[in-house]
Amino acid sequence: MKVFVVLLLALASASAGILPKMAPVHPRNRIVAPSIEGRITNGKDAVANQFPYQVGLSFLGTKGSWWCGGSIIDNSWVLTAAHCTSGASYVTIYYGATIRTSPQFTHTVSSSNWIQHANYISLTVRNDISLIKTPAVTFSAAVNKIALPTIASSYSTFVGQTAVASGWGMTSDQETSVTKHLQYADLTVIPNSDCQKTFGSLVVTSKVICVDTTNAISTCQGDSGGPLALDGILIGITSFGAEDGCEIGAPAAFTRVTSYLDWIQSNSGISA
Repeated sequence: MKVFVVLLLALASASAGILPKMAPVHPRNRIVAPSIEGRITNGKDAVANQFPYQVGLSFLGTKGSWWCGGSIIDNSWVLTAAHCTSGASYVTIYYGATIRTSPQFTHTVSSSNWIQHANYISLTVRNDISLIKTPAVTFSAAVNKIALPTIASSYSTFVGQTAVASGWGMTSDQETSVTKHLQYADLTVIPNSDCQKTFGSLVVTSKVICVDTTNAISTCQGDSGGPLALDGILIGITSFGAEDGCEIGAPAAFTRVTSYLDWIQSNSGISA
């Protein structure tokens, strides 16, 4: 009997680091207000042409519509999250917008034009990445691509470095009014071991990158699939946060782009 109790305690102890203390949730799936509009919580207004690689993605599926972000990585490819493309039939891509409703131009494409990671698992947030094939666009000051990391940078954790997230996600957990202005926030990358204290190692694998959300500055509903950039290089794709809210101080998590360079190249032909 004592041996059985010891085994149970050992299992519980081991599980504490594996299972999440807080349920991870995709920003897309947070139901705060019935609008697809919003912004990063406590972020700053972007100026025109500040994030030419940022696109807005308005998805339409059998279960309704939703808003996500994405990053231009080539004149005919956009990178976003698998939880954004999942269940959608069409997407309208908004290019060169600072005010969300006033893009330079838009393109609408069907689901046959995107490649969702075949091993995406919503429950454990695995492989949250998708590619969208678009009509070729002409680059300008308002519309341009962001560089992918090099293979060499795959060995970097980016811990302690300040990266910038951008998007049109919700402004706060209590917000009911909407904003159309593109937002951005400077966020510090934290060790995965710190992030695992909240979400567990089953969710926070080496293919995830997490940031601190001190002062309630975080990604939120509507930011899904958007970019996390470091020195003009795309290092993350907005993936998930805490189910209890965007402003509670729990880490925000991104798909680690360096873990998917081979996947991106094999599916799109694009390399750093």
